[in-house]
Amino acid sequence: MYDRYGPPEVLRLEELPRPVPGPKQVLVEVAATSVNLADWECLVGSPAYARYSGLRRPGNRVLGSDIAGRVAAVGSQVSGFAVGDEVYGECPMGGFAEYAVARASMLTHKPAGLTFAQASTLPQAGAIASQGVAGAGPGSRVLINGAGGGSGTFAVQLAKVAGAHVIGVDNAAKLDLINSLGADEVVDYGVTDFTDLDPCDLVLDLAAQRSVFAFRRILAPGGRYLVVGGPTRTLVRTATAGRLVGLSGGRRIGVLVVRPGPTSYADLAARCAAGQVEVRIDRTVGLDGVPGALGLVGTGRVLGKIVVEP
Repeated sequence: MYDRYGPPEVLRLEELPRPVPGPKQVLVEVAATSVNLADWECLVGSPAYARYSGLRRPGNRVLGSDIAGRVAAVGSQVSGFAVGDEVYGECPMGGFAEYAVARASMLTHKPAGLTFAQASTLPQAGAIASQGVAGAGPGSRVLINGAGGGSGTFAVQLAKVAGAHVIGVDNAAKLDLINSLGADEVVDYGVTDFTDLDPCDLVLDLAAQRSVFAFRRILAPGGRYLVVGGPTRTLVRTATAGRLVGLSGGRRIGVLVVRPGPTSYADLAARCAAGQVEVRIDRTVGLDGVPGALGLVGTGRVLGKIVVEP
């Protein structure tokens, strides 16, 4: 938990009372939870929208939103879940703990073919990847910037399953991983300006380090550019100027507004359980390893996902 925004050193382990679920909530005994970039952003309080729970200090004192585990208690208005059920999904925060509370609508039963660790990687990253490459198909060229991270590793594989020609962009340390996922081309952004590549039909930008004007030149007529996260000014510029910049040739430039919830990653979960898509876990840590894990995610040094097992 933490009481102020700052580096991983502001986090500490502490005993807190076990949460009590509300009428429409479920209490989950956490078996695994995964680390997302959003956790890092909420830790340091940047970009500005990461301070949604409190402007000066965090209102949510325990980080972690993707959870997998067993139902420990259910609220009075909950149906479809019983104590002992194996579930996974999202909680508003509080996942880096032994117990977490989530809305029943944000949970679903864990497929038998997935471990708790694998299931915990899916809710946020899986929803972004699934919606980010929706529409990719045979013959299309898809570029994924940030292909070696949590969402990126899923996006590369989903685009390949759809039959697309996939270009994965990331730092040099992640190129072997992206290759192993089936990407047709890999690009080290430190060496090559990937916005000078041949035109693409879809660009999924998970890093948000370049302007919409740079991406305009890599989009084929009718192509789409979608950005996820990043600095507030980048999102505002993309949402406003992007529409005008993309008008020529019917190009569409905008922000990917991710729909949360189990239906958003149900197909991906089924593919993972069937072995069609691989869950790449960089490492697994305990609760005492959360600060170090957040530091790795925040500095972009993770291959796939980091899982926390309380």
